[in-house]
Amino acid sequence: MSSNPSLDRMNPTEFRASISLASIYGLRMLGMFLILPIFAIYASTLPGGDNHFLIGLALGAYGLTQAIFQLPFGMASDRFGRKRVIYIGLLMFVFGSLVAGFAHDLMTVAIGRSIQGAGAVSAAVTALVADLTREEHRTKAMAMIGATIGVTFAMSLVLGPVLNQWIGVSGIFLMTAVLAGLAILVVKFVVPDPVVTSFHSDAQAKTSKLKDVLKDAQLLRLNYGIFALHAAQMAMFVVVPFAIKQSSGMNENQHWLIYLPILLLSFVLMVPAIIYGEKRAKLKQVFVGAIAMMLLAQLIFAFSIAYFWGIVISLGAYFLAFNVLEASLPSIITKIAPADAKGTAIGVYNTTQSLGVFVGGTVGGYLSHYHGFASVFVFCSVLMALWLLLGISMKAPPAVKSKMYHLKKISAAKAKTLAEKLSAVQGVQEAVVLADEGLVILKVDIQPGWDEAAVLRLIGE
Repeated sequence: MSSNPSLDRMNPTEFRASISLASIYGLRMLGMFLILPIFAIYASTLPGGDNHFLIGLALGAYGLTQAIFQLPFGMASDRFGRKRVIYIGLLMFVFGSLVAGFAHDLMTVAIGRSIQGAGAVSAAVTALVADLTREEHRTKAMAMIGATIGVTFAMSLVLGPVLNQWIGVSGIFLMTAVLAGLAILVVKFVVPDPVVTSFHSDAQAKTSKLKDVLKDAQLLRLNYGIFALHAAQMAMFVVVPFAIKQSSGMNENQHWLIYLPILLLSFVLMVPAIIYGEKRAKLKQVFVGAIAMMLLAQLIFAFSIAYFWGIVISLGAYFLAFNVLEASLPSIITKIAPADAKGTAIGVYNTTQSLGVFVGGTVGGYLSHYHGFASVFVFCSVLMALWLLLGISMKAPPAVKSKMYHLKKISAAKAKTLAEKLSAVQGVQEAVVLADEGLVILKVDIQPGWDEAAVLRLIGE
């Protein structure tokens, strides 16, 4: 064991695995995000497209099947192998993309989107990342995947309108089918084969821990938050493309000219906010402030959706708040979740996110069709107001970071004793020893000063 594992770098295999699997994860997100800025207008030209409820259903259908199949696919990968399950998921994604790409009516597009979502490989990908990385580098690998999601969303809002101009929405669906096919080749030939496939509590859902996670009031607040965030996102994009076109006269292919500068500015402003929250242990204040900004953005939308500059100002506030919340939510989950149930907490979190996509798309479409554009943002405002109340009442997340160490196999009795000794080490806030996984998981003070040398001595005894 290295004297200081935290200083070790990823080896080439770990780096290759992390980069290639992050790209696979990003591809899944492209399937959801790339059509966001132009889909509503495209759908309105198809048979059935005069009904905004059907537009919202087609947009959100992806999320329902993803929520249903996400955890089962992850569990299936334990039994049948990671890569085999990922191949099946990507093939379903290819098939769904082809169905949507060749569709001539809105319901067929919705069916294609549902099939895309059913190929829910994210849990299997996460498990494969855990198989291919050492414990001390797993957090870094997961962070690379998280960053990929954020970048993919931003790129999609700019690339979607540009690609629509060149190949149309049908072409975008067919392009994602080709990319998914290439992703299968990447998994086959680029992603290393794991030497050992095993269960990882820090990365995978465990059915025995579901009850504890679902009873945790703090985690429930965060699960509602990611649900509300993505419900509002989908509901918005049923309306915003129409609103921009009607208020400015800009063709949907030109909408990237609005999104690009707003996104760049929001990323510039987001970074110092996140750094301040993490380094100064002010994450709750930054988090609640971002929710308040998101509520403000939705209220401005509700009152100014017919006015171009009102939309631009609303989008600016929205994207800044969205980026801060999207980046801080996983961090808070990690700090709050019990060390031996982190994978389960993340699994539930991802499932509620997918449900938010479905509910937001369908409810946004229904409200837009029957009650007008402004009603969609009243709905989003209610979601955010409730989240703000939950956020204010939330306990501040502890100023800790997770550390993991490999451990030689020991008995359950020795594991219990070791956990007690580790809990007594200076700066260690929580210690879990998983004898069956050969793993030590610690939550330690985020500030320097915790006694890592003492931890290493105890683990090496």
